[in-house]
Amino acid sequence: MQHPARPLAALVALAGLAACAKIEAPPGAPPDLVPPHLIGVTPESLAVLPGFSGEVTFRFDEVISEGSSPSQGTGTGDLERLILLSPTTRPPEVRWRRDHITVRPREGWRPDRVYRVQLLPGVVDLRNNRQTAGGTVVTFTTGAPKPTLTLTGSVQDWAGGRVAAGALVEAVHVADSLVYRTVADSGGSFTLGPLPPGPWLVFGTLDQNRNSVRDAREAFDSIRTTAAQTAVGTLWTFPHDTTGPRIQSIVVADSVSASITFSQPLDPAQRIAVAAASVRLLPDSTPVKVTSLLPPPADDSVFGRRPADTTARRAADTTSRRADSAPKADTTRRRPPADSLRVPTRPPLQTRLVIRIAGHWTPGARYVVAIRGVRNVNGVAADASAGLAVPAPPPARPVPADSGGAQRPAAPTPADSGAPRNKPR
Repeated sequence: MQHPARPLAALVALAGLAACAKIEAPPGAPPDLVPPHLIGVTPESLAVLPGFSGEVTFRFDEVISEGSSPSQGTGTGDLERLILLSPTTRPPEVRWRRDHITVRPREGWRPDRVYRVQLLPGVVDLRNNRQTAGGTVVTFTTGAPKPTLTLTGSVQDWAGGRVAAGALVEAVHVADSLVYRTVADSGGSFTLGPLPPGPWLVFGTLDQNRNSVRDAREAFDSIRTTAAQTAVGTLWTFPHDTTGPRIQSIVVADSVSASITFSQPLDPAQRIAVAAASVRLLPDSTPVKVTSLLPPPADDSVFGRRPADTTARRAADTTSRRADSAPKADTTRRRPPADSLRVPTRPPLQTRLVIRIAGHWTPGARYVVAIRGVRNVNGVAADASAGLAVPAPPPARPVPADSGGAQRPAAPTPADSGAPRNKPR
């Protein structure tokens, strides 16, 4: 007789196996390599919804992955990192609903505000197919008038000398201090809107930890716009240190110069006078005359010139004379517009200076180098000093005994070499 509990146990086991089963493609079907596709967003963009209390929903054409880091309200979850909700100062409430994502502010929707919810690219399906482009924005109001202003601009990593791809862009509404956010694209450009009329204070930040917050140690720049201004211009990010630069290291470059590396980028507009630098030879603090103190590019242009190649110059002059005698072609129509030739540029930031002295560094000696009034790019000045150790010359290698050509002693004769040889009888 079968025990009545056995069929129930079998059903529970089968249910557990079914729950653990993975979603797989049918046998023989081609592998799914298509990332999830966004098929709908609610509410509609530019809707006016007084008393709104629902959720913003992003719906996809398949089940999406919650990621390895679920949303926990700290802004560090995989889906939380893809949502920019403005204006709010807290991480939004982001929930995974299989084939859709819902978003709402933790403090609730406030009346008479313009809300902007941006979904960044990066949503992944269950087969790890990731969106690499796309994303979307929905803008609506909870009773405020429809926004019409759009801000455009770009962000540059000034210290790194490149565009700031993925930079955090924040627009602070001057009237009520509400903050709206977006991120720059791969070329450093951004479009933020529609927004209420300005003026605005716009920040561009190198968001190194990708937490969508402008942290104290991150490089940033800001521009204030007028009420109707839409073109922000270029934001040149740099570290905003509140203390002046200090010397990190000094390395001898050659017999008369040394390279000084500072802890911060220096003000590119500052030219430090030679009188502001001092070099003293230890242990008696004997002063050494300083003849030059320049950034590396300026030092190279002054002291690194090479004699011109007269052969190449003659060839260039001949080519130039031939070009002058040739008929001129009309290239006016093919010339690009003047605006397309304008590339935003600033002097590159430097963290080094090259110091030169009269005479030569003494091998094996130690010096103290001091510079007064060095400014960082934020305008904060400080006096900086550090020690310089000049390498001693390497010890002379001993000369081998046979280097003078002396004849080497003959090899010892084997013990049996002295035995008399057999003579013919």
